[in-house]
Amino acid sequence: MAKVKVASIHDIPEGEVRKVEANGIEIALSHVDGAFHAVQHQCPHKGGPLGEGFLEGGVLNCPWHGWRFDVTTGKSKYDEKIKIKTFPVSVQGEDVFVEV
Repeated sequence: MAKVKVASIHDIPEGEVRKVEANGIEIALSHVDGAFHAVQHQCPHKGGPLGEGFLEGGVLNCPWHGWRFDVTTGKSKYDEKIKIKTFPVSVQGEDVFVEV
């Protein structure tokens, strides 16, 4: 796995999500309760852009059809058998890194 800088801590305000890229992989990076979380950018339903969705606490909502995922576990809020990929995140100074 490679550790890739994807953002500054100032790039994503608390309670928001943004699409970032690490080694060609699109990732939805969210900032929740002072921590950063990274999940796959594409929703498994119809490929919706999760990085353009919105957060309700630690739940990421797909902007296309409203599918909801826990940003810490990747599990669907409707069916826990459905899960999106999560990526380890670390912060060093003001830099946010994702392992891909």
